Amino acid sequence: MATLPRVLCLGEILYDLISDEPGVPYAQVKSWTAYPGGAPANVACALANLGTSAGFIGCVGADEAGNHLVDLLNQIGVDTSSVQRHDTAPTRKIYVIRTADGDRQFVGFGDRDTADFADTQLHKTSLSEQMFEAAGYLVIGTLEMAYSETAKATYHALDLAHRHQVKVVLDVNWRHMFWNDPEAAPSVIRALLPRIDFLKLSDEEAAWLFDTTDPGAIASQLESVEGVMVTAGEKGCAYCLSGHEGKVPSFDVEVIETTGAGDSFLAGFIHQLCNHGINALNSPEQAKEMITYASAVGALTTTKAGAIAAQPTAAEVETFLQKR
Repeated sequence: MATLPRVLCLGEILYDLISDEPGVPYAQVKSWTAYPGGAPANVACALANLGTSAGFIGCVGADEAGNHLVDLLNQIGVDTSSVQRHDTAPTRKIYVIRTADGDRQFVGFGDRDTADFADTQLHKTSLSEQMFEAAGYLVIGTLEMAYSETAKATYHALDLAHRHQVKVVLDVNWRHMFWNDPEAAPSVIRALLPRIDFLKLSDEEAAWLFDTTDPGAIASQLESVEGVMVTAGEKGCAYCLSGHEGKVPSFDVEVIETTGAGDSFLAGFIHQLCNHGINALNSPEQAKEMITYASAVGALTTTKAGAIAAQPTAAEVETFLQKR
């Protein structure tokens, strides 16, 4: 029997339709390239590339795009036994434009409403308790909390995680266009916070949700949390892990495109947790090393186009760190 994955990633898998013309506004872009993406799927793939077993839980359409995405997960080595298929709703595609220096901006879903896609229809009854019995970590985002069916499945996953002592990692990953009512999002997201063990968010998301970008200050607001990581792109990462606070600068690399860098960062951190154990965070030196490793995984992902296509292997990360 195949070994069940150590990390479960629940949420969206989709195609990022990325502009081939950096610096050109959305309405004027003539050419797009489709790259597999979706934050939880990106994390699962990055973990598998690093050598940590991962499974993806989500829903795709019974269409060609869904087939290709599931095939890709299988090729990379991600467990797809918990992927559901929807007969009528399509697999999600999202348009992404790029600035001249590589930063991306998500601009919408073409002529479709955000609630039209298959990822909004994940059913909680299809979640396998056996997967949670074997797992050590559950990774969730917040985008799917905009849709009642998948939100119910997410809460059911949190219940299973609690029952089987699975650590929960929340990546805020805020994208306003996923919500028909963006004003409702903060309270929905805050309701998740008492159920999590680790929180990863960007500096913009931190300011938006907590009125601060200081991970120590955020951790003090969340009594149950074991770690908070605030990423800030080229400005690096600040963290508070088991009470140890610090900052790690970003690596100087030639950036092609930043899509998925934060997801790779998170995968690098979870990979380190799996390798060294959660008690390693009791050491301030080791906590900093784990964040440095995560930052290297994120940096390497920006050196190629596509969130999943750009992800490094563990050997590539080690070589990169040795050269630094």
